[in-house]
Amino acid sequence: MKLEKLVGDRFKERPADCVIDSHALMVKGGYIKYVANGIYSSFLPLKRITRKIEQILREEMDKVDGQEVQFPVVMPASIWEESGRYESIGDELLRFTDRNGARMVLGMTHEEAAVQLVREYAQSYTKYPFMIYQIQTKFRDEARPRAGLIRVREFTMKDAYSFHTSQEDLEQYYQRVHKAYERIFERAGIPEVVSVASDSGMMGGSLSHEFMLLTPIGEDSIVLCDDCGYKANMEAAENISDIPRAAESAELEKVHTPNIHTIEDICEFFGDKTNNSCKAVVYQKNSDDSYVVVFIRGDLEINETKLVNYLGDQIHAAVITEECGLNAGYIGPVGLHINAPHVVLYDKSLEGRNNLSCGANEEEYHFKGLDMERDVKDAEYHDFAKVYEGGICPKCGKKTVRISKGIEVGNIFQLGTKYTKSMKMTYVDKDGERQTPIMGCYGIGVGRLAAAVCEAHHDEYGPIWPKEIAPWQVHLCAVRPDNEEVKAFADDLYEKMQNAGIEVVYDDRTVSAGVMFADADLLGIPLRVIVSPRNMKQGIVEVTSRDKTLKEQVPVENVFEEIQKYL
Repeated sequence: MKLEKLVGDRFKERPADCVIDSHALMVKGGYIKYVANGIYSSFLPLKRITRKIEQILREEMDKVDGQEVQFPVVMPASIWEESGRYESIGDELLRFTDRNGARMVLGMTHEEAAVQLVREYAQSYTKYPFMIYQIQTKFRDEARPRAGLIRVREFTMKDAYSFHTSQEDLEQYYQRVHKAYERIFERAGIPEVVSVASDSGMMGGSLSHEFMLLTPIGEDSIVLCDDCGYKANMEAAENISDIPRAAESAELEKVHTPNIHTIEDICEFFGDKTNNSCKAVVYQKNSDDSYVVVFIRGDLEINETKLVNYLGDQIHAAVITEECGLNAGYIGPVGLHINAPHVVLYDKSLEGRNNLSCGANEEEYHFKGLDMERDVKDAEYHDFAKVYEGGICPKCGKKTVRISKGIEVGNIFQLGTKYTKSMKMTYVDKDGERQTPIMGCYGIGVGRLAAAVCEAHHDEYGPIWPKEIAPWQVHLCAVRPDNEEVKAFADDLYEKMQNAGIEVVYDDRTVSAGVMFADADLLGIPLRVIVSPRNMKQGIVEVTSRDKTLKEQVPVENVFEEIQKYL
C-alpha cells in the first residue's frame, strides 16, 4: 500500500469533542469519520484492524465447536413479541413499520433470531449440544453515545448462542467459552482484561460475566478485592454492612428541625454521623408513575440497577407533589402515609439498626432514636446499595474493597430457558418426554475492542498496535525519495516484502521527515524501516519498533532478513 494513495487525512490537532485518547487518535489518524450521533464510517486502517479481530474471533469460536451463521439485521416484531422483549425493552430498540404496514425492528441483539433459526431443527436430544455464532451489524439507540467507538449506536458484534439439554452441560461449555475469551483478548493485545461477575440486565439468565479492561476512562465501576481476588461489576456486587446494633435503644423522639432538609444537615444538627441515619430516596415507575420509596443508611447510595431488577420495571426520579402525601426532605418510615399507588422498600444496611435519625413525615420535624426492629416491625430488607471504596468484600469479609473503572469488551451469559420457553422451543428427550433446551449467550463488540486496544496501548503521538491486529506489519519510510539511491533501494525492498506476503505500507511522499514520522506514529504500525540518504552513505537501514523496544542500524544486505526475523 502506498501511503500517498491512502484515503483519509491525518492531522496534529486534537479534536475538541474527543474526551478520551482512543477517540482522538482514531480521528486524528484517519481511522474513523463521524456520520451522526453514535455512528461512524471506517477508513481502511480501521477496517484492516477489525478484519483481523474478526478472524481471531472466528478461529477461537471454531475451536469451541462454533458454527458461523448470519441473522438478519431487520426482523419482524412478531418474534420479539414471542419473547416478550418487544414491549419490555425501552427506546434502545428501534421499531418501525415497513411499506406494507408490517411492524419491524432493527436488531440490537439476536437471541430471538437464534431460537427462530434452530427450533425446528433441534427437536431431538440427539441434536444437542451445539453453538451458532455470527459477526453482524447491530443497532442500539443509545441515549448517550460517547467516547468514539466505546459507546455507539451502530456497531459490529460477534454474538454466539449455545443450546444444551442440562444445566451441567451449559456450565461446562460456559467455562470453555470463558477460556476462549481469555485467548481472544490475549491475541488481540490486551491480556490484562479481567473477568468480573455481572448483572444479566435485559438479557436475563442466572449467571453472567463481563470482561473488563481496567482504565480510568471506563464507564463501568468494578468492585475488586486484592486480598482474595474477588471481581464484580458494581451492579452485581452485594453491599455488606457491619455496623452493630447499640446495646440500648433510645426513645423515639420527635424534634423540631427548622430549615433542615439534607441528611448531612440533620446529622450535624444531632451531632451524629451520617451512617447513623435513615434516609429516603424516592422514584417513580416508568410503567405507571407509581411511587417507590427506598429507605437506606444515610451515607450510602442507591444502586438503581439492583432496584430495577427487583421491581422488574424501569424507574425515574420522582416528582413529589402536594397531592401524593410525601413531605420532601422529611420522609421517614414511621407514620408514612402516601396518597398514591406506591411501594416502600428497605435496604439491608438498616436491618437491626437502632438509635437512628430520620424524617418524621412532617414539615420541619425529624425523629431521633429510631429502632428498626421496634418501630418498623413489618420491614423486609433487600440489597439496594452501591458498594463503596473500603467496604466489606462479599467473598472474604475483609474491608479491602476498591473501586476501579473499566471498559466492557465482552460478556457471557447463562440464559437458561428465558428465550426457548417463551418462544416454545422444545425437544424430545431419550425417554420420549418434551423438554425445553437451555441457552448460553456470548458477545464481543468488534469496534469497541479495537478502541479498547488503542486506549490501552498508545502514547502522546498515536496508537501502538499489537502485531496480530495492526493494520500493516511494516511501515517503510523513504526519507528524501528524490535521492535516486534512497528511492531505488526503498522501491526494491517494498517489492520484496510484497512478494513475501509481508503487509507493508510504503511512504515515498516528498514531505519532511517530521511529517512522515508523525503520520507513522498515528498509524501505529509495529515495525518501522527508515531509508535515508545518510543511512545509504553508511550502508545501513534504521529499523525501529513503534513501542520503542527495538532500535537497530542494520546493514542494507541484511535488512530483509531482519524484518522477517522480527515478524
